[in-house]
Amino acid sequence: MKRLARGVAIAALIVPIQVTAHHGWSEYDSSKVLKLTGKIVESGYEHPHGHIRFEAPGKTWQVTLAPPSRMENRGLPKEWLKAGASATVEGYANRNKPEEMRAERIIINGKTIELR
Repeated sequence: MKRLARGVAIAALIVPIQVTAHHGWSEYDSSKVLKLTGKIVESGYEHPHGHIRFEAPGKTWQVTLAPPSRMENRGLPKEWLKAGASATVEGYANRNKPEEMRAERIIINGKTIELR
């Protein structure tokens, strides 16, 4: 019984951390679609969302992608997001962070991958 109580207490501590780590999509301006072509400078393929630092003409963006499981299931392997790879990203800019955007899709290696 003591072991079960400890497990419940640990779970109660972990769940709020995971919930607060995820952000809402309302912070992105879905009224203006961005379509940027450029190069990946850096990438991360981890939870809760993958991400790339993306250099487009005139600006470097922090781009929020989908969760890794979704990207993998839709045909976007981690290896495609390597530094130096060319891509086109379509999505929405963050309302409060002008260097950040949320990607709806990415076109890379001749393939369009829907991320949402």
